[in-house]
Amino acid sequence: MFKLSRYYSMASLGGIAIIIVALSIFFRQLALETLMEHQTHSNVDLTRSFANSIWTDFDSFVQRSMSWNAEQVKQQPEIEKLLAITKAQMKGMNVVKVKIYNLNGLTVFSTETRQIGKDKSKNKGFMQAKAGKVVSEITFRNEFYAFEGVIADRNLVASYIPIREKNNGPVKAVFEVYTDVTPLVNNMEDTQNKIIIGVVSALTILYLFLFLIIKRADTILTRHEKERKENEEKIRHQAYHDMLTGLPNRDNFNERIEEAVKRARRHKKTGALMFLDLDRFKLINDSLGHDAGDQLLRVTAKRIQSCLREMDMAFRLSGDEFVVILEDMDKAENAAVIARRILEKMHVPVSLNGYEVIINISIGITCFPGDDDVDVDSIVKQADAAMYSAKETGHNQYEFFTQEMNTLAFERLSMETDLQRALNNNEFILHYQPKFYTDSDELSGVEALLRWQHPEEGMVMPNNFIPSLEDTGLIYEVGEWVMLTACQQAQKWINAGHQPVHMSVNISAKQFRSHNLVRVVRDVLEKSGLDPRYLELELTETMFVENTEHAIEVMQQLKDLGVGLSIDDFGSGYSSLNYLKQFPVDYLKIDRSFIKDLATNEKDASITSAIAALAHNLNLRIVAEGVEDEKQVEFLKEQGCHEMQGFLFSRPISAEKFEKTLLKKYRSIGNV
Repeated sequence: MFKLSRYYSMASLGGIAIIIVALSIFFRQLALETLMEHQTHSNVDLTRSFANSIWTDFDSFVQRSMSWNAEQVKQQPEIEKLLAITKAQMKGMNVVKVKIYNLNGLTVFSTETRQIGKDKSKNKGFMQAKAGKVVSEITFRNEFYAFEGVIADRNLVASYIPIREKNNGPVKAVFEVYTDVTPLVNNMEDTQNKIIIGVVSALTILYLFLFLIIKRADTILTRHEKERKENEEKIRHQAYHDMLTGLPNRDNFNERIEEAVKRARRHKKTGALMFLDLDRFKLINDSLGHDAGDQLLRVTAKRIQSCLREMDMAFRLSGDEFVVILEDMDKAENAAVIARRILEKMHVPVSLNGYEVIINISIGITCFPGDDDVDVDSIVKQADAAMYSAKETGHNQYEFFTQEMNTLAFERLSMETDLQRALNNNEFILHYQPKFYTDSDELSGVEALLRWQHPEEGMVMPNNFIPSLEDTGLIYEVGEWVMLTACQQAQKWINAGHQPVHMSVNISAKQFRSHNLVRVVRDVLEKSGLDPRYLELELTETMFVENTEHAIEVMQQLKDLGVGLSIDDFGSGYSSLNYLKQFPVDYLKIDRSFIKDLATNEKDASITSAIAALAHNLNLRIVAEGVEDEKQVEFLKEQGCHEMQGFLFSRPISAEKFEKTLLKKYRSIGNV
């Protein structure tokens, strides 16, 4: 992670060092230039003053020396006189040595006498002074011969100064003057050190001040970076996990299943995919509320996870659908062990809003990698097909995938597509089967029965497509269409002048458990204009098993609308007789399975008699369905059956045929 304070410290300390070095160099250079300029002027003034006082006496000496050699110069008497005058003139000054050169570069005089006679014609300082320029340079000498003897560790300025008789006249000779500037240099260095110390102190204070600010900013940036990473992780977690259960979601599953299949193929290991779906979850959701449904899903997720190995992963796809990826198994039977463990765990009751509920779950299993040609999508479909097979087998079971399941899954998908098309293209129609009073043979009502006019297969019976309607959820839309169409047809007959007939409409279990059934019935009655007393809703016993109190509440709301209620196929399911007396129903319809063999099967006859007696005692009307011969009619009359329907009287027929035949034949309808 980027640390602002670290980089600030490195950059700042480096910058301070550069500033100090640059400042030192700049100050020293500036100080030396100032010192040199000042000392050069001083030396020039000193030299000119000295030359003015002696030059007239020694000019001829210097000019004559142009033809001498070194030995001849040393022998001249003027040297002693110059030495005495120079020492007298320079006494008390910082001049430590004086030299005079003739224009040939020969040293004709020096306060250090051993240097007299030396050739300096190649010396740059001499050459520039000879050309009329004043040149100075500063040097440090560990040892130097001066007026007063040898001096040590001194900073000296040597100035080469041209000598003229007149200001603009020709150069006559060159003076070299050495001055001791050690005290000035020391003072300059002390000043430099003080300035550097001051600057360093100021920069240090500024550095510390800014460091505190940067440190604070670094802390804020670190916190923001941490928060950003946490937010990114949270967003990623939300993107790949289900918010309700905390399990990985569908997107996560799509990535993991591909990886798992690849690993299984690469390492030649067996893996398995399990599809899990809760049984009757919508019933719990509708009857106990969505909060209870959410709690049930959370409990289910935890229980599934508790049954898995550390390497296994559970996912929630949507609604009440879960999947589990099992990896690195020795054999396929290991998946069955985990499936049984999950089923046992789910069998422990869970409390939801004060009700003890047992979670039933259906599990489909398919193993991979299997055939290398089978892709991930096919593996998922296989597990899904196996899960549906488990549901159809009887719920709360697990099934392994077979090719037969794959065929059934394809047929189911094809059926779902065709049903959606049928709804969009108005391929559904209603046929009507009449009901008659037992004692008068008069028309008592009609039952609306759904048919599918398939464009290729012709007329399709409801038992071939109703289960698919329920699985896909189309049952709600189709069921509402059936009810509205039947009620509109009943009202159409009334408007045509026919006597009103009771219109019976079958309600599926899913319709009954939906939260808007009462509203749908109310809307249908308003749209069709049918009097509620001519609408009868046929319910099955299985609708009341799981939540009888809720069923009674819904039935009472329907009764408050004014519609009639009947229990269809009575005796074929399971009803609590304790609750039957509380059901606000009007009819019991004896299931056709008991009517079929009345004349030859004593048990069917006994059951039918018992149902009839029960209905009479509860003051309920009795309707027998599936009547096909006169012997059945005679037996039902003896038992006090109120109404009958079946092929003996009429098969289900279209609305047009029903109107042309039965409605015209039976003008008078009793007890309506």
